[in-house]
Amino acid sequence: MATTISARKFFDITRSLPDDCVIDIAIKDSRVSVKANKSRFAIQTLPAKDYPVMTKASSEAVVITISQIQLKRLLKQVEFAMAQQDIRYYLNGLLFEVNGNQLNIVGTDGHRLSFTSIHLDQNYNKTEVILPRKTVIELIKLLNETEELVSVELYKGQVSFNFNDIQLISKVIDGKFPDYTRVIPEGHNNQFTIDRVQFLTSLQRASILSNEKYRGIRMMIADNNLKLISTNTEQEEAEEELEIHYQQDPIDIGFNVTYLIDVLTNIQDEKVNLAFLDTNSSCLFTIPNNNDYKYVVMPMRI
Repeated sequence: MATTISARKFFDITRSLPDDCVIDIAIKDSRVSVKANKSRFAIQTLPAKDYPVMTKASSEAVVITISQIQLKRLLKQVEFAMAQQDIRYYLNGLLFEVNGNQLNIVGTDGHRLSFTSIHLDQNYNKTEVILPRKTVIELIKLLNETEELVSVELYKGQVSFNFNDIQLISKVIDGKFPDYTRVIPEGHNNQFTIDRVQFLTSLQRASILSNEKYRGIRMMIADNNLKLISTNTEQEEAEEELEIHYQQDPIDIGFNVTYLIDVLTNIQDEKVNLAFLDTNSSCLFTIPNNNDYKYVVMPMRI
């Protein structure tokens, strides 16, 4: 016997019950009865035959395997840079690209771009899809932080993830993702390395008095010194000062502080490297001794 019920209602009911109780489920006519201890719930149903079933694509697939913990880490490093309800629909998701022995995942909203990569155990023909935002968020929720493998099948117009007892099939966004290689800068020689947590906490404190609408923060970089300054319409001001190892050109530049906090929150490495060209160009975040992660953020006028 098969039927269809509201997943949200059923989930909320079972979540609210004690952990050690036994749940009894019975289907009768157009209702499902859920009993546990002295609790009883009756949920309306819909015909199972009306439930939409997604079939696997018939085209040939590119199949890769990766551990759950690796895939979850990669997705979390870039998902925050996805656009939300952008008219450029292809930005409302992540680029999932297999190229040779590399898996590249990229997210961008037009103001910032996050790129992460990992080596695969064999070479593949170049294949790319754009994963929808909802699919990415669900994957992050479902993946465990274990070395158990995920099988990823990339079809034309569809993608399938198989792990544990879960098979997640999703349509992909039909569109052309921007050429991310043109966005990632080279030759930014004004750079310094800083402790990630120290930088993050300073930005969080300074952001308290930033303009609530524009969220701007001024970054002043000079000889062995980094100043973070924020102001708002009420003429309030916050200033944080950090010691850094820096002997290049002085830089006075502004950023959306949320974009900086996002990247520092979602990478877990101890140190982070910032590289600049001048006051009007993008900033490149990288991880020391690691070429597999890059984050580009555009400046804003303060």
